[in-house]
Amino acid sequence: MAEDCTGFDLIPRYKLEWIGLIRPSLQHFVLSGFNKIGTDQRKIDNPMKRLWFIISVMLVIAACSAKDPAQQTSTGGTAASNGPIISAVASGPADINIQVQGLSGGVAKLIGVYAENRYLADSSAVDANGKFRFANPNGYTPGLFFVLLPDNSNFQLLLDQDQEMNVVTQSGAMAATMQVTGSLDNELMYQSFAFEREQRAKFDPISQRMKQLTPGTPEHTQAKAQFDAEIAKRKGYLDNLQKEHPNSFFTKFKIAGQNPELKEFKNPDGSTDQYAQVHYFRTHMWDNVDFNDERLVRTPVILNKLKRYLTELTVQHPDSLNLAADFLLQKVLNKPEYFKFFANWITLQYEPTKTTLMDPEAVFTHMVQTYFTYERAFWSDSVQVHGLQLRAHEMSASLVGKQGPNVTAKDQNGQTRSLLDSKKPYIVVYMYDPNCDNCAIETPKLAQFYQANKSLVDVFGIVLNTNDQEWKNYIAKNGLQEWTHVYDPTNRAIYATYFVDHTPEIYVLNPDRKIIAKNLKTEQIAEVINRDQSGS
Repeated sequence: MAEDCTGFDLIPRYKLEWIGLIRPSLQHFVLSGFNKIGTDQRKIDNPMKRLWFIISVMLVIAACSAKDPAQQTSTGGTAASNGPIISAVASGPADINIQVQGLSGGVAKLIGVYAENRYLADSSAVDANGKFRFANPNGYTPGLFFVLLPDNSNFQLLLDQDQEMNVVTQSGAMAATMQVTGSLDNELMYQSFAFEREQRAKFDPISQRMKQLTPGTPEHTQAKAQFDAEIAKRKGYLDNLQKEHPNSFFTKFKIAGQNPELKEFKNPDGSTDQYAQVHYFRTHMWDNVDFNDERLVRTPVILNKLKRYLTELTVQHPDSLNLAADFLLQKVLNKPEYFKFFANWITLQYEPTKTTLMDPEAVFTHMVQTYFTYERAFWSDSVQVHGLQLRAHEMSASLVGKQGPNVTAKDQNGQTRSLLDSKKPYIVVYMYDPNCDNCAIETPKLAQFYQANKSLVDVFGIVLNTNDQEWKNYIAKNGLQEWTHVYDPTNRAIYATYFVDHTPEIYVLNPDRKIIAKNLKTEQIAEVINRDQSGS
């Protein structure tokens, strides 16, 4: 059965968890196979905590701001959708009368959606007959809502401008028995549920049968024809929905969730060009989304598409991620609600302290320097923007592919040493803390690696968070006298050179003194060097 991104299949995960703190973790795959050491390292940069707090606050502000985004402006870009902005602002009172037959007593909650956040919009006592009411003289912000019942079951409601309706359903079979009067959007939504249940009952056996049949046989051809006929019915259903109810919120929601149709692309030898297929699918992922409709941000559809677009359809490499982010954000530069949502989410998604991407700072600095500017980050104040720009500046010099910056400071003997004075083909920049538990594990490994490869590699050790005697004792205790060591108690020598948020941190510079890898474990250094030498 054809899938979409409306998110109705995600409903069960809300049943047993308190709404509001759900943020599913996502696995990030690194093209080279290398990942960061982990989050159990000694954290050396306390300002990082403040940075991520600022970004998180900015996202919350974006979600909860009372300002009308339609009145905001941003610069540049071409409109991704034509027509007037449809704001996610309630225009009248809400009076939602609900009866769930078979339910008796307790408290029902009305749960709103914004990105990965769920917020409590209202609550109501349920009487002995399963009746309760959500009422608000100002209405609720338009979007998708979950009605969470005392037994932790739930159902959905779409709320737009007209929020006066009556809902009757049966506990244990709510979607199948749902009756809504006074709300076209919800009538259409539950009609759609019924259609999809009917289609699923036909699709599933056909799909199972096709898996058991050999392509090209008469039986497979017949099953494929049946499958295609059901796909055609689904397309006809959606076409009819658009024709009869083009301005319905549910229609906009449902159409926005549709994925592009798969196109056949062939290589010269006749085989399928999967790269071209994925590229087409990714670049057409947003064709059905009306970026003028700000209500969609408060449904699962936009977040689901965004996750798929960036984490499944885009190679998890900074260059690819930055291109994908730019492609999307250029569509919404003059769509404030979408712009601030996409900019915040992408930046948080590739937060350097949480992702396993080798060089997440490359994504972070690109996003901040391009989109979190004084002109564009309209939801933030100048102090926050300055803090983000400063942090991006601190990271920018040590991105993979850049020339390694020089570091000059005193060694343990009081002699001035410079990183780029090394004559060895490769330099390992090792940033460590004598009191770091992970450094106690990694330092002996690196010392052993150096002894086996010292004709090829120099280690430039930069010590942090220590004092002169503790540093010298550490060098002696671990037998590191052959390394080059420096220490600057003020950290001025390393400021805005090699970024570090956890110790130990390992960078590798090649013979051209370009940074070819970072965020490594010792056992990954040899492979990095081998790949650089082979040109792969």
